[in-house]
Amino acid sequence: QTTRAPGNIRPFPSRRRRTLKIANGTVVALDYKLHLGDGEIIDASEPGSPLYYIQGEGNIVPGLERALEGLSKDDVKQVIVPAEDGYGAHDPQGIQEVPRDAFGGDLPELGNQYTARGPDGEAVPFVVKEIKPEVVVVDLNHPLAGQTLHFEVAIREVREATAEEKEHGHVHEAGGHHHHH
Repeated sequence: QTTRAPGNIRPFPSRRRRTLKIANGTVVALDYKLHLGDGEIIDASEPGSPLYYIQGEGNIVPGLERALEGLSKDDVKQVIVPAEDGYGAHDPQGIQEVPRDAFGGDLPELGNQYTARGPDGEAVPFVVKEIKPEVVVVDLNHPLAGQTLHFEVAIREVREATAEEKEHGHVHEAGGHHHHH
């Protein structure tokens, strides 16, 4: 037999938390695909391991960050980011000639991306553009500089950043401290 619940016992309230929207200081997890307008995917998050970033910290390209403002979990959006809001315009000064012997005995391969050490030990990525008899022509621009970026994103999670995350400016994912630099 069922007894009617007395008036002061209520069923659990439905836990409708206000939907958190992406705003500065929120941690966002998103799945993304990137192509350059022809539909050929050149970069994408791994299935089941979304990209985490903190909105407003400049962790992702500015045009994408701006476009995601105000979205919520489960939102899906296509975002087109012009070069100047992505990886910047292609800077002709980034094309440099390096003596072939700077590479030692190992000649670089055309089109490959390598990393050199800058004067302060910082990593300087470059792409090999041309190999001439005496010199190797390299391009220090980001490989996507000058490109219009077409993102397809799906928001998987939005939460407030912790005090520590805000202080460090990047996400501490569950399971320790990941530095992706």
